[in-house]
Amino acid sequence: MKVQNIKFFSIAMLLVLTSASFAQQTKTDYDHDANFGQYKTYSWEKVQTQDPLLVDRIKDAVNAALTAKGWTKVESGGDVCVVAMEITHNQQTLNTFYDGFGGGWRWRGGGGFGNATTTTETYQVGTLVVDLFDAKAKNLIWRGSSSDTLSNNADKNTKNLDKGVQKMFSHFPPEGKR
Repeated sequence: MKVQNIKFFSIAMLLVLTSASFAQQTKTDYDHDANFGQYKTYSWEKVQTQDPLLVDRIKDAVNAALTAKGWTKVESGGDVCVVAMEITHNQQTLNTFYDGFGGGWRWRGGGGFGNATTTTETYQVGTLVVDLFDAKAKNLIWRGSSSDTLSNNADKNTKNLDKGVQKMFSHFPPEGKR
């Protein structure tokens, strides 16, 4: 019974650690000298992606986030220029399964951890980087990025894209800079 509990615990921990390593990661940074209160309009400069179907999805997600913050999209000549870039790369993780602990914590003369099997899992990670530039000064004022594991399901990827952009812009504009 003890060995079964240990095996169950090992499998449960493996699932928790594996799912944690695939969690969506979002980061933001900004120019601390920028006065975000002066910006009211934005225009799209460029969206760079390997998948042309993502261009409108990225624009829609960012447009929704900026509109929710009170900014207005204009076709050209906005206070801020938006540039977005999607990057996809393969990542690997190691999964180790212990099939038994061999009867205890004996380090010398037998026992030990039993047998372990390690496998390598390769998965795709997609990262979206959104840059906001002051259109007049042409300098970067804000950058957000969101990374997540890609699925074979396009609808799921679109939902993750929307969720990542919402998370990216959740504290936008930066506190004290409105």
